[in-house]
Order: sequence, then structure tokens, then C-alpha cells
Amino acid sequence: MSKRELKKYLKDLTKEQLEEQIIDLYNRFGNVKEYYDFAFNPNENKLIEQCRFQISKEYYPVSSRKAKMRRSVAQKWIKKLISLDADASLLADVMFFNIEIALTFSGEHIIRQESFFTSMYKSFDEALRYVSEQGILADFRGRIEKIAGDTLDQKWPNRNAFEDISDMYLQ
Repeated sequence: MSKRELKKYLKDLTKEQLEEQIIDLYNRFGNVKEYYDFAFNPNENKLIEQCRFQISKEYYPVSSRKAKMRRSVAQKWIKKLISLDADASLLADVMFFNIEIALTFSGEHIIRQESFFTSMYKSFDEALRYVSEQGILADFRGRIEKIAGDTLDQKWPNRNAFEDISDMYLQ
């Protein structure tokens, strides 16, 4: 069904029928429920803390299991924040937190997987692009410089790429 057909269908419904459909969607689909729950009670700070906790668990698990260091976990939470239309600076905070916790972990452990460094660079690039597009780059300048500096200090294989891209955005 196209958007146009959907609009026509919805226009033909009575107010009661429309309410019933929305309630049905709310009950059937977790994403709809989550959206409305967040829209009417946007407890962003609680959600941000949950995001930070889940991301940090990838590097510092609460159980005795081995750290998994999966970028996909952070990306899932970032995507969720975007879909809920969270505040741009809170979303950017989570994006940079993901890289910072990875840097903390790599400062304490030897990481041999090249894919780890590549994925962290991709996350950094996405975060820089996001803060630039949102017009909040200046608010994160210190964190951006620290991330680029930490990759140099830890001698990451792609440290020059981190420095180059941060210089490009911060000029």
C-alpha cells in the first residue's frame, strides 16, 4: 500500500475507527508502543543511561564472560534513539561514548583484530558527520580532540585517519 492509498483509507475512517486502529497497533507492535510511551513520557536520561550501560557491557561485562566488543550493539541503540527522535546532543553523547569506552578498553588490553579499529573509525566518522549536520560540533570539540589524541597515544593502526578526519571537521 502506498502512502497516498493509506492517507485515502485513513481519511474515510471515523474518529472511533481511527482510535481503534491506533490502539490495535499499540497492542500488537512493540515499536509502536515504545514510540508512544517515549512520545508522551520522554525520559531521555533513563534511556541514555540504559544505552551507556549496554554499550559498556560489550567491553566490561558484568558477568565473568569475555568482552565481545561489538559495534553492532552501539549501532542498535543509536538507531533506536534516532527512531524515537531523541535530543541531538544526547544522541551525539552516546555516539562518542561508544568510541571512548572502546579507547578505554584498548588502553588496557591488546587488540589484534583490524576490524575493531576499522569499525571504531567508521563510528567516529558517523559521529562527526552527525554533530556537524546538527550544528553542535563546537559542543563536542574537546571530546573529538581527545579521541583523536588517544588513538595517537595508543598507536592505533589507523590513528592518522582519526587525526585527519577530526582536523577536517574542526578547521
